[in-house]
Amino acid sequence: MASVLGCSRMRFVALTSASIRGITIDWDVPVELTDELHEAMAPHHPEAMRSGILRRGVVIGRRTFSKGAIAFSDDPDRRGIFLQLPIVPDVEEDDELEWNVEASEDGDVHRVVVDSGHAGDRIDTLIAEVTSMSRAVAQRLIDEGQVRLNDKPLAKAGQRLRTGDTIEVVVPPPEPIELVAEDIPLVVLYEDAELIVIDKPAGLVVHPAAGHPRGTLVNALLHHCRDLGGIGGELRPGIVHRLDKDTSGVMVAAKTARAHAGLTAAFSAKSRGEPGGILREYLGIATSTPSTPSGTLRTLHARHPSDRKRFSSKVSSGKTAVTHWEIVEPLHGAALVRFRLETGRTHQIRVHAADHGWPLLADTLYGRAPRSLAAIAEQLGRQALHAVVLEFDHPVTGEHVRFESKLPEDLERALAALRSST
Repeated sequence: MASVLGCSRMRFVALTSASIRGITIDWDVPVELTDELHEAMAPHHPEAMRSGILRRGVVIGRRTFSKGAIAFSDDPDRRGIFLQLPIVPDVEEDDELEWNVEASEDGDVHRVVVDSGHAGDRIDTLIAEVTSMSRAVAQRLIDEGQVRLNDKPLAKAGQRLRTGDTIEVVVPPPEPIELVAEDIPLVVLYEDAELIVIDKPAGLVVHPAAGHPRGTLVNALLHHCRDLGGIGGELRPGIVHRLDKDTSGVMVAAKTARAHAGLTAAFSAKSRGEPGGILREYLGIATSTPSTPSGTLRTLHARHPSDRKRFSSKVSSGKTAVTHWEIVEPLHGAALVRFRLETGRTHQIRVHAADHGWPLLADTLYGRAPRSLAAIAEQLGRQALHAVVLEFDHPVTGEHVRFESKLPEDLERALAALRSST
C-alpha cells in the first residue's frame, strides 16, 4: 500500500462492499487516488499512511470528503483505504434529493428516501439544507415530534442516515404577520398602474419577517401605492426580487397580479441562468484588487456547511452561480468593481468576492477589512454594494425599460477617502 500512496495518481477497483459505522461503502466503482485525496486522508493515521500497515480488527478513522467518505479498515480481507463515491459531482442538480412536498392542515409535509450520496449525513443537517432553515430550527422540529424516520418518531437530532431511510418532516406554517401601511419616505424612479421602481436605501429591510414586522419596504409601499390591484387575493405589493438590508439601489415591485406573474417568471428564469430581458448590474468596493482586469466567476452556491447565516461557493453540491465582473477603478488597497449577475442567488456577489480573495468593504459577514481600510469600513458601516442598473421587459406592455441609480453619499465618501489615500 505504501507504493500506492506514493503515486500522485492511481486508478484502482475495490472488489467488495461493507458497512462501517453506519456508512455504506461501495467498492465496485473505479476511483482515482489524487494528491488532494491523499492529503485529506493522511492526518487520520500518519503511521499507517507511511508504512501501509493498519491495526487488526479496528476501523481507525473516517473523514467525510465532498459528499463521499474515506474509511481506514484493517479487516484482513479488506485491508487498505476505502472510498465512498461520489467524490465530486459534475452536475450539481443531479446530486440533490427529490423531496415530495404536500400541503396539510399542520403545514407542509416533506418526504424523501435517502440515497447513497447522503448516507452518513446527520438528519438535522439534511433537513436544514432542504428547508433553508437553521439547524437549531430543524432540531426544534425534531424535539416537537415533527420529524419521523422510517415511520417512527425521531428522538435523536444527530441520527446518521442510511441509504433507503425514509424521512418525513412537517414544517408548520409561519405565524401570520399583519401588514401595516407606514409613511416611510421612498425615492421613486418610475411608477405606473402595474409596477413601481424605487431606489432602496441601505438599512431598509424589503419584506416583513419575524424579526422585522414593521419599517420595511413593503410597509412603505402599502402607504405610497394607493392603487394596488391586489395579489393572491390580498391588497399588497408583489416583491419579485430582493436586495439585502444593507445593499442599496434600484429594485422593482409589482402592483397588480398580472405584473407580479410576469416579473416573477422573468426573475425566476434569470436566477436559473436562462437568457432574457433582465439585466442587473452592481458597483462594489473590493478590499483588494483582483488579479485581472475582468473575469467571470462560475461556481456552485449553497449554504455554508457550518454557518447557516452565510452562503458559500466552496461546496460540493448546490445551484449554479455566475457573476461577471470588471475593475472600474483601482484604489489604494482596494478597487471599485462592476458586477453583472447572470444568475440571482442569495448573497451571490458578496460570496463570490469573498471566496475569491477580495471581500467587499465593510461586509462583516463575509470578511474583515485589512487594518489599512478599517477606519473607512467602520465609517461606512455596511457592505459596499449598490445596485446601479436594472433592465427588464415590462410585464404588461412588453416595452424594454432601463433604470439607473447613482452611488449614494456614504459610498461616495468611502471612495473619496480611498482616492485620497492613493
